[in-house]
This record gives sequence, structure tokens and C-alpha cells, in this order.
Amino acid sequence: MCFSLRCTRSLQSNMLVRVVLKYRHCEGNLCIKVTDDVVCLLYRTDQAQDVKKIEKFHSQLMRLMVARESRSAAMETD
Repeated sequence: MCFSLRCTRSLQSNMLVRVVLKYRHCEGNLCIKVTDDVVCLLYRTDQAQDVKKIEKFHSQLMRLMVARESRSAAMETD
């Protein structure tokens, strides 16, 4: 199963998910880590073409997190 699909499923099934995006200039590596304290998913690359894909995927994850938070806040006020 691909990394993005596993991350999205983890995000949808758990309320506590952390996402870390880290770039190490000295090594030229970009690393994205998604964890829910049970499963830790890590993707590391040094390819320039993957940077755009990771950036796009990271923004998609952030949108999913915000949408989930707004839904849970709306349910709490009802």
C-alpha cells in the first residue's frame, strides 16, 4: 500500500495524529513522518521531483485535519 493512502487512512481512523515535515539542507533530505503513537510512517527522499509531491500531500493532510476539527467542534456545540 502506498504511503499517502496509509497516512490518510490513519488520519481518518484516529483523532490523535501528528505530522512532521523536516528538511536537512546538509544532507539534502526531505522527510515526512506521520504517527499516531501506534503506527509510525516515514517517507524520506533526496529527489527534487518528490519534494513537490510531498508538499502537495502535506497540504492535503492539513486540509483533512482542519475539516475534521471543524466537524468535531460543530458537533460539540450542538
